[in-house]
Amino acid sequence: MAAGASVATEVRPMTGGQRTARVAMLAVSFGFLGLLLLAPLGAVLVQALAKGLGEWAFSLKDPDTVASIKLTLLTAAIVVPVNTIFGICAAWAIARFEFRGKSLLVTLIDLPFAVSPVIAGLVLVFLFGTQGWFGQWLLDRDVQVIFAVPGIVLATIFISFPYVARELIPLMQQQGSDEEVAALSLGARPWTTFVRITLPKIRWGLLYGVILCNARVMGEFGAVSVVSGHIRGITNTMPLQVEILYNEYNFVAAFAVASLLAMLAILTLVAKTLVEWRSGGAH
Repeated sequence: MAAGASVATEVRPMTGGQRTARVAMLAVSFGFLGLLLLAPLGAVLVQALAKGLGEWAFSLKDPDTVASIKLTLLTAAIVVPVNTIFGICAAWAIARFEFRGKSLLVTLIDLPFAVSPVIAGLVLVFLFGTQGWFGQWLLDRDVQVIFAVPGIVLATIFISFPYVARELIPLMQQQGSDEEVAALSLGARPWTTFVRITLPKIRWGLLYGVILCNARVMGEFGAVSVVSGHIRGITNTMPLQVEILYNEYNFVAAFAVASLLAMLAILTLVAKTLVEWRSGGAH
């Protein structure tokens, strides 16, 4: 039986046709990535440094650009923790409980993947704009949502909230709840059970979702463009600042800001790869 099993699992050498097919598929894959990923990133960096490193650094010191960087970081600092908390709660509820409306909740979590970011921005304008449903109520209380930071935060939350939840739901469903039930039956409190049992088991998936969510937040353009009003130094995030500088034919400054976004994207990919490697090693 053992000999039969060893024969069944023996790896056969590839034929000439299989080698050719493998080389062709690898060539297509790497060619596609090089054309659509590496070449644009390289072009951005080349254009950003076209007039030297000093001009690149000077462009990033522009007050409006500095304000856009700060606003992007502020938005990420608010949105990512909010979406992380929501993702954990939603994943816990979906993976651990049966309730009416569960399928609807899963569908709503996937909604931002199907809805255009521009439509999401328009919905927020319809709700919170001066002529919107809550516009007069907000005006009476001197609260501004659209063309202000709250609108940008709300738009970005909507666009990016599925990432943490969608990473955790299948992971928690696969792991099951036996250990948590055992801990609760022995008298452990729910919070203690979560911190000591659930969180260590999902930490790499959680970190992976947070990284993806942060990347989406940093690069969001469509929804933010609708609700921001493009006010220089106040409501322009980094992607919007790139658009404005490019439309003004200030190409060096535009590509300087774009290169900063590109470097953030590269750091995100590196962090994502490290998390995948570490989580694979943990298993």
